Amino acid sequence: ERGAAAEDSSALSALVCCVLIPWLASALQIQQAFASPNQTNNFVVDEVSRKVYLATVNMVYQLNRTLSVEVEKRTGPVEDNLLCHAPQLPQAPCEHPKSLTDNFNKLLELDREQGVLVVCGSVYQGFCELRKMENISQIAVEFPPQGEKTVFPSMLNIAANHPNASTVGLIFRSHGGNTRLLVGATYTGVGTTFFPKNHSKEDLRFENTPEIAIRSLNINDLSRLFTYDINPSEDNVFKIKQEVKQKNKLNFVHAFIQKTYSYIAINNDANMGHKESQPNSILARICLDTENPRKSTSESRKLTESFIQMPLQCGYNGNIYNRLVSVHPAEIHSGTGEGLESYLFGVFTKSDRKSALCAFRFSDIEEEIRQGRRNCSNSPSSEVQVLDSVIQGSGAACVHKGNLVLQPEQLDCGAAHLQHPLALQRPLRATPLFESLGLSSVAVDNVHHHTVVFLGTSTGRLRKLTLLKNLTVANQWSLKLPAGESVHHIMTFDPIDRNYLYLMTSHHLLRVKVAACSQYRTCSDCLGAGDAHCGWCTLESRCSIQRECAWGPLARSWIGMGEGPQQCPSMTLTPPEISLSTDIKDVGILINGSVPDLVGSRVECDYGLGVATAATVHLDYGPAQIQTCPLLPRERYPNIPPGRDHLTVPVAIKVNGTSVVSGSFVIYDCERTGAIHTKTACISCLSTRWRCYWDQDSHSCLSSKEDSKHSLLEVSYSLPLPPPLSLSVEVYNCGVGNGDCSQCWGRENLGHLCGWCDNSCRPRNDCQYMNSQCPDPEITKISPQSGPLEGGTLLTVQGRNMGRRAEVVEVSIGMFPCTIIPDQYTVSVELVCVTGQAIDPTKNFVRITVNQKAMAVSKEAFSYLVPKLLSMEPRKGSRSGGTRVTIKGEHLDTGSQIRVKVNGTQECTILTLTEDTIECTMPAALHTHTEAVSVCVEFEYIPCQRSELLTQYIYEKNPSISYIKPRQSYLSGGRTITVTGQGFDLVQSVTMEVLDIGQAVQPPSMITCSSPTSSQSQQATVEFFLNGEEEEEPHGGHFLLEYVEDPQFFTANKEKLIKHHPGEPLTLIINKGPSNLELAPEEYSVMIGSYPCDISFHNDQLFHCSINGSLGSSEGELPVTVQVGNFQRIIAKVQLGGSELAIVVSIVVCCVLLLLCTVALVVYCTKSRRAERYWQKTLLQMEEMESQIREEIRKGFAELQTDMTDLTKELNSSQGIPFLEYKQFVTRTFFPKMCSDYERSLVQPVYENNALGPRALPETHPLLQDWQPSNTAKPNMEEGITLFSTLLNNKHFLVTFVHALEQQKDFAVRDRCSLASLLTIALHGKLEYYTSIMKDLLVDLIDASAAKNPKLMLRRTESVVEKMLTNWMSICMYSYLKETVGEPFFLLLCAIKQQINKGSIDAITGKARYTLNEEWLLRENIEAKPQNINVSFQGCGMDSLAVRVMNTDTICQVKDKILDAFYKNLPFSQWPQAEDVDLEWFASGSNSRILQDLDNTSVMEDGRKKLNTVTHYQIPEGASFAMSMKDKRDNTLGRGRSHTHTICHLVLPHDELFENKKSHRQSHRKKVLPEIYLTRLLSTKGTLQKFLDDLFQAILSIPAERPPLAIKYFFDFLEEQADKRGITDPDTLHIWKTNSLPLRFWVNILKNPQFVFDIDKTDHMDACLSVIAQAFIDACSISDLQLGKDSPTNKLLYAKEIPEYKKRVQCYYKQIQEMAPLSEQEMNAHLAEESRKYRNEFNTNLALTEIYKYAKKYRNQVVSALESNPTAKRTQLHHKFEQVIALVEDNIYECSSEA
Repeated sequence: ERGAAAEDSSALSALVCCVLIPWLASALQIQQAFASPNQTNNFVVDEVSRKVYLATVNMVYQLNRTLSVEVEKRTGPVEDNLLCHAPQLPQAPCEHPKSLTDNFNKLLELDREQGVLVVCGSVYQGFCELRKMENISQIAVEFPPQGEKTVFPSMLNIAANHPNASTVGLIFRSHGGNTRLLVGATYTGVGTTFFPKNHSKEDLRFENTPEIAIRSLNINDLSRLFTYDINPSEDNVFKIKQEVKQKNKLNFVHAFIQKTYSYIAINNDANMGHKESQPNSILARICLDTENPRKSTSESRKLTESFIQMPLQCGYNGNIYNRLVSVHPAEIHSGTGEGLESYLFGVFTKSDRKSALCAFRFSDIEEEIRQGRRNCSNSPSSEVQVLDSVIQGSGAACVHKGNLVLQPEQLDCGAAHLQHPLALQRPLRATPLFESLGLSSVAVDNVHHHTVVFLGTSTGRLRKLTLLKNLTVANQWSLKLPAGESVHHIMTFDPIDRNYLYLMTSHHLLRVKVAACSQYRTCSDCLGAGDAHCGWCTLESRCSIQRECAWGPLARSWIGMGEGPQQCPSMTLTPPEISLSTDIKDVGILINGSVPDLVGSRVECDYGLGVATAATVHLDYGPAQIQTCPLLPRERYPNIPPGRDHLTVPVAIKVNGTSVVSGSFVIYDCERTGAIHTKTACISCLSTRWRCYWDQDSHSCLSSKEDSKHSLLEVSYSLPLPPPLSLSVEVYNCGVGNGDCSQCWGRENLGHLCGWCDNSCRPRNDCQYMNSQCPDPEITKISPQSGPLEGGTLLTVQGRNMGRRAEVVEVSIGMFPCTIIPDQYTVSVELVCVTGQAIDPTKNFVRITVNQKAMAVSKEAFSYLVPKLLSMEPRKGSRSGGTRVTIKGEHLDTGSQIRVKVNGTQECTILTLTEDTIECTMPAALHTHTEAVSVCVEFEYIPCQRSELLTQYIYEKNPSISYIKPRQSYLSGGRTITVTGQGFDLVQSVTMEVLDIGQAVQPPSMITCSSPTSSQSQQATVEFFLNGEEEEEPHGGHFLLEYVEDPQFFTANKEKLIKHHPGEPLTLIINKGPSNLELAPEEYSVMIGSYPCDISFHNDQLFHCSINGSLGSSEGELPVTVQVGNFQRIIAKVQLGGSELAIVVSIVVCCVLLLLCTVALVVYCTKSRRAERYWQKTLLQMEEMESQIREEIRKGFAELQTDMTDLTKELNSSQGIPFLEYKQFVTRTFFPKMCSDYERSLVQPVYENNALGPRALPETHPLLQDWQPSNTAKPNMEEGITLFSTLLNNKHFLVTFVHALEQQKDFAVRDRCSLASLLTIALHGKLEYYTSIMKDLLVDLIDASAAKNPKLMLRRTESVVEKMLTNWMSICMYSYLKETVGEPFFLLLCAIKQQINKGSIDAITGKARYTLNEEWLLRENIEAKPQNINVSFQGCGMDSLAVRVMNTDTICQVKDKILDAFYKNLPFSQWPQAEDVDLEWFASGSNSRILQDLDNTSVMEDGRKKLNTVTHYQIPEGASFAMSMKDKRDNTLGRGRSHTHTICHLVLPHDELFENKKSHRQSHRKKVLPEIYLTRLLSTKGTLQKFLDDLFQAILSIPAERPPLAIKYFFDFLEEQADKRGITDPDTLHIWKTNSLPLRFWVNILKNPQFVFDIDKTDHMDACLSVIAQAFIDACSISDLQLGKDSPTNKLLYAKEIPEYKKRVQCYYKQIQEMAPLSEQEMNAHLAEESRKYRNEFNTNLALTEIYKYAKKYRNQVVSALESNPTAKRTQLHHKFEQVIALVEDNIYECSSEA
């Protein structure tokens, strides 16, 4: 394996070289690289040895500083299962099958002090190993130790156990020197995407793995290793409650230490996708106790005490980057301060891959935390909250603690008595410093007072940014990394040399040098590059980082970027010029710039050619230094070259042998100056840069005045010198280059004495006869032949004899002159002139005149034209430019110079130019905000002069690409890749380039590209270039395209030859091999020969293709070819003909099949006899089991029947059943929500003591009290309400009023139900009128339903009339309910209660051994034995009673049973509560004891307190008890709400989540499948069956003495309405009747017995009644139940009885139909009797007042409806309604005006 790694490494080195060549200017260099065959996970660098530890999938590597492998260790794959405990856990067998599982490293931490490497993987539930730092192949500490039995899962489950779940950690030392490991791990248990479905009982994570924990890491204390019970009182963890884990999906990014705090960067993924504009990033802080130990050193601070979190927001105003991907703390120089300031840098992203860099001050973070703690203690507000979702927290809200002053330590780290943990609600905001696509990691360094940021990207780039003091970007560079792999979010600087950066990609670990300074050759280039790492090493004369400059520590020896290029060394020599004849010994040198002190150094002046002299340093005053150097001896000077009068001598200052600064001086010789310039000796002598003297007498140039005794001339710098004399000789040949006469004579201008004779040009001396008169000119060509009216066209005229000089030639175009350009005149043959301006378009010949005599006219005419711009397409394009536009017009090619100007400053690059078309490429917009610009066609460099040449062009936002689909291609290529993005209407050309593979070009009408061919399977990077514009991140960056193997196709049986009879249709079944390509049907085609085969059916495994026409028989064999993109393969051949052979083969096949059938029949008979015997045996077992269940049911029924017989004896139909009064029944039925609210708040029972114990005063309801107008009521309100009552008794008004309100959109369903009930109360005294109103509204409802779907009518209660019908049924059925159904209903309720109490009931969850509802079934075999106790109730006036209790009952359950025995004949509202009484046990003699659910004797089980039971107190049979009322002052609850999470009774709470976790803790219990206890549902059902049958019989029967008149009346009404509308479907009528009575009234009563009786309806009883109500609903339904083994048990339980109940319902409807019809008079009399019976029971005025509120709210709409109703308008109802409003609102003026 090591050899393979070395090969990979060398291969990568070659790859790195290839990558680096084009990126030398990137200021980054890859130094070493390690290639991993597996995906990398984590790495860590040792700060002392500089060893690098790399963890990948299934491997861990130990690398040296050059990333060569020292040691490697394989860690996987291993046999594992996500549902199994770690095998290191003693006695933890697993029933689930294990398979080879890859081990993803989740945590890699280095503990140098203990010499261990912590390696945690995803297998074995996140198990961690401790390996030796020196050799990671060896285990440092074996954990758990061999034979250790006290090992808990929480000590092994440390990291996340899933490859995609996050884990972070860090190691620190507390103040006691103990080593601690802080770990944050994503929860992967039930409810997360990481956990296998349908295995909720095997969740091993919730109990054992908190989200954050501080664990012991002291290898000398193995018994506590990895435990988090550091605090003696409680585990040191941060653990979220199970019920809110869905709202807290924590994804950990990084954990780091800053000062004495640990910071954890987190994303809450529960918010992702919901609120893009809200930040999901969180920064949490925990105090680590590393310094300043508290007074009590024996106890560490609890983790949650100091835990506080705050949101981080990167961006503002909707442009928020809401997900954190990488963080890095750094100390930098910023702002105006000189010192270092701590910052947290973070990379944030959005869902569209856009990302940004933000920075937050740690001082701001700390201040926010302190202020948050102050607010929570002194002024609680919404800006800080207590995290009540954490189990270890202190409470649910901040509490005002008066003027409590918090100490600094408490402000920073909290305290046990303060609320914790805390969450700040206001995010800490920051503005993005840099925005780009796909940023994935960040690292920051402070380099020479400059902030340098390194950013990794998901597309395999490393960016380097230099920031200014205000944190804006000054410079940036980029390096392309190998293979384009995404950069891991953690990057680390070399701990010893921060000029190197370690970073990790998906398969590589790289060591990158942060600067490539050597590419800069000069000091100015080095300092001007803007790279903070690079500076000029003065004494080495090179650009380098300071660490690489040997003289770096010496002052001014290394010049950094901050000092600027002006500090580069330079030198000035004195004198700069030295005469060869002067005797100068030394030269003075002044060195400027930043140069170190040279005193004591070996300083030399190097003159080149190996000649140097020692220098003497004279002055050294900081930056400027003066020194002298001896000049060379005269004989050592180089010789002055011939023809030169001076020599430049280079001089370089060398310090210790290295050239530091260079310059030059001049050695001159004045005598040579005079000798060289002989013709101008004097002028040249006096014109030199240096001073020379001219001796007029000796006619020589001298260097000094002392060299001559004569008078000398010297330069006076105030007088100009005379011009020098020159002499030149020119030789010419007349016969060369002269094609005509004019050219020959034209040479006279050059001084050439040539003449034209004998039809040739000769020297004049050779001509005997010369004629100076040349022939007339001749024009052969003009170009161009057109130009604009404005002139300015450069017209080129070619010909012969067109003059000897430009001055003698004149050119004109008709009457318009053309001005000759002399510089472009070629004698005789060519001239260029500028056309003049014309008035109108015209066409003329060009005429030239020579010497105003000879004239020539062109054969071609020149045209003055008016060019026009007619159109331009497209008229808009992207801001990046590159859009090709086509300009249409007239005469667009006229003139000599044509330009297309954009906005007057830029040019549109012309591609093609014709008379009517210009094609050009638009430039990029100058500014990002540029929108509309002008485009003008300009001619002859004249600015845009006419509007006909001007148009508008719009720059729009650059097109962008969001994603591509599909993301896979087959190797053969040709797959259509669809590109999705924005702004494609601006795209004209698209190039898709797949790196290292090829490219595809596609016209972009719809952007789809064809994938190129690849030679191997790989992940390739795709880049797009839109409109040919290439960018570093081209339009949306990079995308990954996965190349997989070509798809495989084969026929159904993989046969290669398919025989087919000619003339018949052919259908082929073609199977597809396994592939992830997800090919669509339109992507492939099938050809049979040259015939296309139509695909008729398609799924993931196969498709059918058919040819309906006949195949010709002449072909013989036709290939079956499948083509997908470029992939094409013949999978079979179709052979035509051969029918005779087919017949023979068919006969043979039939014979073989007959033989096989015979064999199969014999085998079947043998098997069936064996199965019959097995079936008989199974049948006997089933019958035995059935008899056992039957016996249990019979025994239970007998026992319950005995109890119920005793109960029915004590009940009296008039006194024993606690019926509610009629008015209470009505208010609870009409206003169920209001009544429950009143019972909880306004109508709290007020107890009064009497002889029988506490009694509750009767409840009151607003509608049951007398109406008294309030003191603030208007004077005329009573009169107005009376008038309103009169209006409501008008049918036209009331019907219109109801319809008007229902038409309002804001009149909700709750308002409709409330209005209906208020109308029922208001009209209760006139039920016959109420009934007629209800019928009218029902007719309207039926009309509306009949037009749509009549079967849906009355299905719900969504209108006023539906609620009115409910109330009408309640009123009419009350007497029948009380007299006929009440007793069997009450007996059923008592039977349910008795049956539930007969077995064990868990006091916490409410689950019981006996129940009808599966969800409330106690799925454990807990044996409970009954026993009797004798109880006396003090003050109750009764003798002691024998009460039967269960030995598993809690004390509170015992109290309830005792109260039930004493108060069973009283309404429940008069019962005391169990919390209000004390139970005293007289154990022996005079000893007595108050029994409680929780006391000092309570035992702990599995970390929870167990409630005390009868068995716990060891109460014997027949024990004596006394019950008494508690003193109100001492009335405290034995068990509060806050304990429900830490106590248990029979089973742990949420036992469905915990059942499977008890294997090793509750092994004493017998293991039974929970589903076996479902038979108890049958036992309970069988016991209650008789009572249920009695109830259904009472509901669905018609007593002769009390026939249900209202039902008969209403059913007849429904049948009448159906007949009127022609509805004959019996099912529709059945549904109408069912929706009116059983579902509307009886189901409501069955589910809510508290509407009828004064009883206690527990949640458990409510669940049982729901099952019974569901059975009643199913019985009334006309559809057949489709039940199976997967149906819910609540439906399966009564499935056998439902058909019988259905028959009863149908029989009941038939009996109602057969009753004698009821006349209107009889029904009205019955309704009048009901009204009279309950007259004055309700406060109708209050009801009217509430109805009036609706009338007032919708006043305008009601008035409008009344005005549009002809009858209402005729009777002035709208005026009366306005009068009511005026009276109630006390508006007398309005009242009188309405009157």
